[in-house]
Amino acid sequence: MKPPVLPAALVHCFTASGIVCALFATQATIAGKFEQAFFWLGVAFVIDGLDGWFARRYQVWDVLPRVSGETLDLCIDYVTYVFVPALMLLQAGLISGAIGTLLAALICMSSLYHFSDEGSKAKDNCFVGFPAIWNIVAFYLFAFQPHAAVTTTLILACVALTFVPMKWVHPMRVEALFVPTIAATIVWCIAAAAAIAQGLPASGLVKAVLLAVAVYGLALTWWFGRDPDRNSA
Repeated sequence: MKPPVLPAALVHCFTASGIVCALFATQATIAGKFEQAFFWLGVAFVIDGLDGWFARRYQVWDVLPRVSGETLDLCIDYVTYVFVPALMLLQAGLISGAIGTLLAALICMSSLYHFSDEGSKAKDNCFVGFPAIWNIVAFYLFAFQPHAAVTTTLILACVALTFVPMKWVHPMRVEALFVPTIAATIVWCIAAAAAIAQGLPASGLVKAVLLAVAVYGLALTWWFGRDPDRNSA
């Protein structure tokens, strides 16, 4: 018996609602309400994390094969993960002038290559090359607000790493060290929510937590990158 159409259609609507979050985040950015903008990007992030499970649960591909959920997801992800964060950095003055415009352009252009790369995901669920998580990079820059030279160096490094075929761990799909990775992700979400609620830049304690989780994530990426088979261990 063929699964019902309505639940599958609602899953597509749920995925598409991420672009509404992007619209609200853009409005907040233009108004200079950056904490509010990050709130909406956070909602979009949650939607992005859940829609795949719903799609599998209601067999969306079998019921509505004409509409590609993957393409729909990629379109929304580019706006929420890349375009809006780049706009936020410019609007907040964390990158400015001709250099800032160039950096924002590099963010947007390099990410297009990542999103269109057919080999951007490995069989073990890792990303290949920097996975264009500019919403996370932007959040750290807002939370820490480092010197302009540090900001520029970080952005250029991430742009360059987009084209380096090293593996980056997906925190929700890593098999080895799954429990501590999920725990670190939950702690990060709590710290990020606290930073948004308290106002940016973040407090000292929140910065310490965010930095610790970032170090853990980078170490995990380095560890799996040295031996690709470890993720399935």
